[in-house]
Parts: sequence; structure tokens; C-alpha cells
Amino acid sequence: MFKQILALLNRIIRYILQATFNPFNPFTYSVQTLNGAHTMQLLHIDSSIHGDQGVSAILTAELVALLQAKENLEVKHRDLSSNRIPHLNAATHGAFGIAREQLSAAQQQTLTLSDTFIAELKSSDTIVIGVPMYNFGIPSELKAWLDHVARAGETFSYTSAGPKGLLASKRLIIIATRGGQYQGTAKDTQSAYLKQVFGFMGLVPEFIYVEGLAMGAHRDQAIDHARQAMATLATG
Repeated sequence: MFKQILALLNRIIRYILQATFNPFNPFTYSVQTLNGAHTMQLLHIDSSIHGDQGVSAILTAELVALLQAKENLEVKHRDLSSNRIPHLNAATHGAFGIAREQLSAAQQQTLTLSDTFIAELKSSDTIVIGVPMYNFGIPSELKAWLDHVARAGETFSYTSAGPKGLLASKRLIIIATRGGQYQGTAKDTQSAYLKQVFGFMGLVPEFIYVEGLAMGAHRDQAIDHARQAMATLATG
């Protein structure tokens, strides 16, 4: 009986240690269960220029918490506005098609960054992205990230039957926040672009739209509707 109690205490201690914040990587944290169930990987990306005070960032954090309540998750969080990514240029674009042994030091650095982002995508089971609308488009920080992850031979390939996405097994959830109401109109250039670029990589986005944030009374109603949609999605 004494040995059984000690064994139980050891399991509880291991559980507490595994559930604590990882101080060596401030953007990664995990929750394990006592039964040793598989830990799913979630990539959480924010692109609001307002950091964690942006509506999209607040809602993505809430969605991630809802998903964590449902299953074992290890979360990798990237705030693209506070950790800026170099925009695509000729040297960077050219590096994607050059053999590694022929790369310059600058090109190698560019590929290291791109390889890191792609590895995070490949290792993730679920991807959650907050996407505000600025001047009818996506944030430039998100465009820079996309330009680093959309790479032939890594996230898509060219075949005799045409392009093939290589990330088809993953779930992608996008929370799209807008000051006005544009869903389903010609002014919603975001949705078509995101469907196309992610579709090229084999991903099919699930959208939660939060519109009318700059339209007075519509703001609270839009956020409430988004939270309802998030709760339904998290339990689905």
C-alpha cells in the first residue's frame, strides 16, 4: 500500500512539472495528462499591429484556450508584429531555388528563418491565425510570413498533374476581424487570397468572421457572435 501511494505521488509530481511553463522557450507551453495521452501540436499566429490588445489577438487566445480545454495541446505562439520578419526580396526569393552548398551567408540565414517557420507548420496538427483587415488586405507581417512558408518542395510540389499541397492533413482556423462588413462582397479580398495561398499548400481554411468593429453598437454584437462560433467550433 505504501509503495502504491509513493507511485501515485510521483505521477502527480511529474504531472505538475509537465504542466508548468517552459522557461527556455517563452513562446511554447504544454499541458500533459496523467494517462500519457498523445500531445497534439498547435501553431498560434497573431498578426495584429496592436499586439495582444488587438481584437483578433484577444479572440485567437480565447480560441486556443477553448481547444486546450478539449484535448492535450502543445502550443507554439508567434506574434508577427513584435517579431518582425524580413519581407521577400530578390536575394531571398532566389535562395529558395539554390542548392544549399552554393548559398551565401545571407542566403543561408534567410533559409534558416524560412526552414524554422516551415518546420513549425509541418509539426502542427492545428493552426490558428488572427487576421485583421488593413486597407482591404492582410497585414504585411502575415504576407511576409506566407512568403517564407510557401516554398516548392517544402509546403507544395509540382507534379505531372499540377501543383500539390503537402500540408493537407492539418486543420487551419482563421479569425478574420474587420472594421466594416465585407464578407461575401467584392471588397473582401482577404478570404479569396487566403483560400488560394493556403489551398496551394493543401490547407482548407475555416473562417470565423468578426465584422463591424468600427460600427458602434455592431462591435459588441460581432464579438459575441464570434465567441459563440468559437465555442461551437471547439466542441465540434
